Amino acid sequence: MLVIGLSGASLGAHEIAWLRHPAVAGVILFTRNFIDRDQLAALCADIRDAAVRPLLICVDQEGGPVQRFRTGFHRLPALARIGARYHEDASAACRSAERHAWLMATELRAAGVDLSFAPVVDLARGNRAIGERAFDADPEVVSDLLRAYLRGMHSAGMAATLKHFPGHGSVLEDTHFDDAVDPRPLERLRAEDLRPFAAGIEAGAEAVMMAHVRYPAVAPEPAGYSARWITEILRAEMGFRGVVFSDDIGMAAAHSAGGVAGRIHAHLDAGCDAVLVCSPDLVEASLAAVSERTGSNAMALTALIGQGRTMLDAGLAESLRQAAIADLAVFD
Repeated sequence: MLVIGLSGASLGAHEIAWLRHPAVAGVILFTRNFIDRDQLAALCADIRDAAVRPLLICVDQEGGPVQRFRTGFHRLPALARIGARYHEDASAACRSAERHAWLMATELRAAGVDLSFAPVVDLARGNRAIGERAFDADPEVVSDLLRAYLRGMHSAGMAATLKHFPGHGSVLEDTHFDDAVDPRPLERLRAEDLRPFAAGIEAGAEAVMMAHVRYPAVAPEPAGYSARWITEILRAEMGFRGVVFSDDIGMAAAHSAGGVAGRIHAHLDAGCDAVLVCSPDLVEASLAAVSERTGSNAMALTALIGQGRTMLDAGLAESLRQAAIADLAVFD
């Protein structure tokens, strides 16, 4: 199953055909797809009208440096700022994390978006691609804050996606541009990076996104291509029963599996349920590669779409929104 990128702020005829392909499970939206809230709502409605079955509409709306939709949306602080607050007042920081998540999720849902790929639960240990997207370097702090974050997402009716499994924060390389290798043994990863993921799974996270990082002491291939990581460790050992997303196949570190078809098959063979194809330029080749493999956990992805269909009373929602904005104003 594929989650595909689109070219612009409206659908082209070829994109409507893509949305009707049986291998397409959803779309991921970017700044290139956004003008304002009204246009976004219209685009989401057009996507649903074009599809022949329910599709998942996704975005990265983490806050801080990664917030695709800004005009007409509250500008969310980076998670690192909430992590810094934790060391001053843990209770206040957890409240901020919960309200951050609730505000993010309710604004997206009101526009027709099903899922933000959030939260980042990597440890903040110097990776330039993660940076202030991560809460903290301490796995206990991250675990505490992500539990609060999941409460906020779930109270808004949105599924949560823990990323980037099994932990991207402790390598220096940015997998968008370079291969990344983490040489640590599994025992150390269990003691550090895996702890927030375990906490998130216990708290009911519905999805996990894989890292394109290699951990050669555990498996030779990047984690998203590794049955050892996905099937044996994440699912069998850690008990995760939800949806596993790949990271984008267009990233440089994904190229180790070869061309587009090689990357698609490597992810699915390893146990990914959905493969992210963020560049529209790669969609045709991806559809050709996956046409014979359309049965991959479709029911689980449909369950993610159904997370948030009951909206709050308008007055209560606005009251909670104002409380969240007031709480997050400390980060302005």
